[in-house]
Amino acid sequence: MNMKVTVIGGGAWGTALACAARRAGSQTRLWARSEDTASAISSGTNPSRLPGVALQSGIEATSNLSVALEGAEAILLAVPAQTVREVASAMAPLLTDPVPIAIAAKGIERNTLKRMTEVLAETCPSAQSCVLSGPNFAGEVAKGLPAALTLAADDHATAETVQRAITSGSLRAYLSDDPTGVEICGAVKNVIAVAAGVAEGRGLGENARAALVSRGLAEMMRLVTALGGKAETVMGLAGAGDLILTAMSATSRNTSFGIAIGEGRSVQSELASRKAVTEGYWTTAAVLKLATDAGIEMPIVVAADAILSGRIDVDEAVRGLMERPATSEIW
Repeated sequence: MNMKVTVIGGGAWGTALACAARRAGSQTRLWARSEDTASAISSGTNPSRLPGVALQSGIEATSNLSVALEGAEAILLAVPAQTVREVASAMAPLLTDPVPIAIAAKGIERNTLKRMTEVLAETCPSAQSCVLSGPNFAGEVAKGLPAALTLAADDHATAETVQRAITSGSLRAYLSDDPTGVEICGAVKNVIAVAAGVAEGRGLGENARAALVSRGLAEMMRLVTALGGKAETVMGLAGAGDLILTAMSATSRNTSFGIAIGEGRSVQSELASRKAVTEGYWTTAAVLKLATDAGIEMPIVVAADAILSGRIDVDEAVRGLMERPATSEIW
């Protein structure tokens, strides 16, 4: 293959994607904010984000953004959603030619309610954007365990370029023409995962968690279709697949955060104790505003927002959900 790929972001997911690109035969550079992180990744480890995981050899990591982007034929943007605007703005003057950029961040920009592709279009006009999402834990991808994901773009060739850059015997990338649906799925699933974690932490049982995940999928479907996405996307890797993985595993950042809140820890103290970004916390209010503006009901998201903002406690939120008027099971 020998494609020149640049990964932007030295966190767990960025590091895992760099491993995937190397495994696919791509020349791989990675940009990290910290020189210490870049040095560690170049040496084959990322002890702060992927402790104990031996990285794929041959990743060239740097804290110099210009060096990282030089000659890139495909870029994987793997920074937290709320920093995409800042990082993409810094990238823009360094990109003189159009280049495929796969956005691996899952979230909605809080201040503008924009999807990540919309943020990228505003800040980096030369970008040929696509969306990378699916049910993947970074550590497993970094180790080369079998995994699959979705690459969605309006332009098929853009997604195909990124597909070639990362597909190997351990990672299968499926193409989609529904970037809107894939982006909304990625944002909503983090919110539902926080709610499922709260139920787990509160000891509400497996029945309650399964109900939250199922009805959360219904809420995801409503928002995706209201905003112009496709219903079938919700039932694929980026929707049901990612939600099941995230909400049913205590190793998920969003679910483990919810578990801590359900067990009685304060939201702010739990956020302060974490190295990695909990995207579900930062996305909940934005997802709720999108739903309100679209005129659709998302009661689980409403409850999650009320808990995270401190307006009500967990027990009151559960009562509110259980006392809603009985209705038919429809999407």
